[in-house]
Amino acid sequence: MFEQFKKGILYTAMGKYAVVAVQLGVQAVLSRILSPDEYGIVATVNVFLIFFQLLADIGIGPAIIQNKELKRSEINSIFGFSLYLSIALGILFVFLGYPISWIYDNAVFIPLSMVLGISVFFYGVLVVPQSLLLREKNFRMVNFTTVGSAIVSGIVSIVLALLGFSYYSIILGNTAKAMTLFFVFYVKTGTSVKFKLDTAPLKKIYYFSKNQFLFNFINYFSRNLDNLLIGGTISQSALGYYDKAYTVSLYPNQVLTSLITSVIHPIMSDYVDQTEKIKQVYLRLSNLLALIGIPLSVFLFFSSEDVILFLFGNDWYGSVPSLQILALSVWIQMILSSTGGVFQSGNRTDLLLLSGILSTILNITGIITGILLGRIEYVALFLVIAFSLNFIQANYLLMVKLFHSNLLEFAKVMIKPVILAVMQLVVFYFLPVFPFAPFFNLLIKGSIFLVIWIIGLFITGEFKRIKAELKGNKQLVDK
Repeated sequence: MFEQFKKGILYTAMGKYAVVAVQLGVQAVLSRILSPDEYGIVATVNVFLIFFQLLADIGIGPAIIQNKELKRSEINSIFGFSLYLSIALGILFVFLGYPISWIYDNAVFIPLSMVLGISVFFYGVLVVPQSLLLREKNFRMVNFTTVGSAIVSGIVSIVLALLGFSYYSIILGNTAKAMTLFFVFYVKTGTSVKFKLDTAPLKKIYYFSKNQFLFNFINYFSRNLDNLLIGGTISQSALGYYDKAYTVSLYPNQVLTSLITSVIHPIMSDYVDQTEKIKQVYLRLSNLLALIGIPLSVFLFFSSEDVILFLFGNDWYGSVPSLQILALSVWIQMILSSTGGVFQSGNRTDLLLLSGILSTILNITGIITGILLGRIEYVALFLVIAFSLNFIQANYLLMVKLFHSNLLEFAKVMIKPVILAVMQLVVFYFLPVFPFAPFFNLLIKGSIFLVIWIIGLFITGEFKRIKAELKGNKQLVDK
């Protein structure tokens, strides 16, 4: 199993790092061409796009990965159902622009929704081919294709932005990405369509996919209500600033956590009846993520201004306070992102659904409280509080309900990461303000962070342990 993890993480790392590098480069260019208002419009319509992607999936993807008994003919039948569903959702999205334009009092959403209807269709039909590749653990193909689609999207967006296409440049770039992903995955899997609907394969995955979809459905609102409300109650420019800060706070997840979370379910689904093995893997992964995430949260808290100004320019200074607050939740989000795959691997999507319900209640409460106070900084602050409470409830459900253990066992793996974070906190608190350009400030601070982090790994003994695991002298689940 450890060898599968190493291989999966290797290809995922190559793909994720390349994608993030491409995204950062594209965002750095586009942020100097487009305004916060234009980004706010895109952020608003993306909320609805994500919702329709959720409807197009309806839990089919994870169910295909989990159910090893599905035959190729049955998967083709599921793909046929997915095709019809994607066509219907794409057509529906075309007309969604009318109510959106009424809600936000901006007619621009009408033509935007017509263009994005194409994206909805392609994001829907790629679900089955992509899940089939993950089921076969073909991480190489999935990640290399994702990198290629990100490059295509970036080129399209930048060229169109330079030609004056405004927010359409991002929308059309996203559409190009969806089309690229689908055509490559479709060709590589050799998936065929059964136009005659067969409900038997759908019944096989119903229970798993039902709970998965319900979790995704309610989790959508807990994760996107802030964007929905900020644009309509505060301003589009405020949404632009907030969206940039929130996006940057998610980069550690994209760069680090997603390397692991994207391979947890495909690999650990083979051990569905071995909950002790799944528990040990989760504890070790949580420890590794915390070793990076908690110290990184400290670094981002003290470096938010340099990060924003370097990536996006002086026009985006309004994002700095929100990023500084959201930085405190980076490590929490990193570990929380891994819990979904663990629930799935243990075949307990019912617990995943319960966790999602609790998460939604807490997140929505935090978002609405921040909105009522009228500032994006308050939204960020109460979201951090909500994330912290969700961290507790999710790990309670995992450790107590799934693994029949206790939270103390989980708390023990957090001790050494906290020691590393305290070391960073002391150093950065007394660090003087550097008078250089943001790039050079980040270079100096990043070097200091790295040195202190490595020293911390040696002091706690984690460096020796990680080195031994990478050499294959230990199994991932030994401790």
